[in-house]
Amino acid sequence: MRTTKGAARNKAKKRLFKKTKGYRGGRRNLVRSAKETLVRAGVYAYRDRRVRKREFRKLWIIRINAAVRERGLRYSEFIHGLQKAQIELDRKSLSEMAIHDPSGFDAVVEKVKAALAA
Repeated sequence: MRTTKGAARNKAKKRLFKKTKGYRGGRRNLVRSAKETLVRAGVYAYRDRRVRKREFRKLWIIRINAAVRERGLRYSEFIHGLQKAQIELDRKSLSEMAIHDPSGFDAVVEKVKAALAA
């Protein structure tokens, strides 16, 4: 007797359609289209997890640059001064500090200026 994939195929399709819930048209309920769409979605997701990291770093740098220019330095000078002063704060915390704790950020900038002058 010829064997079909009956139960296994139905289960696989059910799993596939569960993942494509919310997609439009045939991308949701046609097996081939759904599979292709799911693969592409996975590629985009993988790529964009890395892009998100880049975007946030760019945002932090822009914020730090704006805050530092108000205090009479350029971003590149500021980062160089941080290294000279041996201050190990990352860009995320520096940008948050520039927004929510201006007095603390001023203190960091003063230390950087002192390190650059020395």
